[in-house]
Amino acid sequence: MLGRLERSALRSVWMLLFLVCCVLLPQRVSAQEQSSFFADTIKGVLFDPTTYAPAVIAYDATLRDWNSSQPFFRNGYVEHNERFTISGRPNDVAVSYRVGRSRILRDAIVNLEMSAANNAVGRVVERMLIERYPTHRKLVKTLGWIERAALASTLSYYLSAQHYRQAAENATRAQQMGLR
Repeated sequence: MLGRLERSALRSVWMLLFLVCCVLLPQRVSAQEQSSFFADTIKGVLFDPTTYAPAVIAYDATLRDWNSSQPFFRNGYVEHNERFTISGRPNDVAVSYRVGRSRILRDAIVNLEMSAANNAVGRVVERMLIERYPTHRKLVKTLGWIERAALASTLSYYLSAQHYRQAAENATRAQQMGLR
């Protein structure tokens, strides 16, 4: 049976698929007509990898950290991250594996929402600049791409680097201690 968070995530995926279908449905457009501003923005956000990269990378890193911590929790060690303790204070008993995964998924959804919002705003600004400076279309598009890639890279690093380091450290320490 799906938990509340899993149902919410599934609902978000269905909503995303619905939007993709609405945007991609064939529309009658003559050569002189331009596609709609809204459809272009949605399509641009949905098909841009920078929308998804920070959420996917952060999810992977945090989940690896969480998975590599499990041998320690099974052997009586405490969790240092207060977001993953029963009491909400650092250095306490960890929440269950399932609860931890739910929190990690929730964080990934929030990260996805942040990236999508940034990309949508960026594309709106990009379109406004192109309308104002039509002779600089290529420059505006390039700067928009650079901004999205830079933010996605920075956000991905910020959200994941420490978790990847911790996961590697946990794996080494668990192996040295003979924990499984």
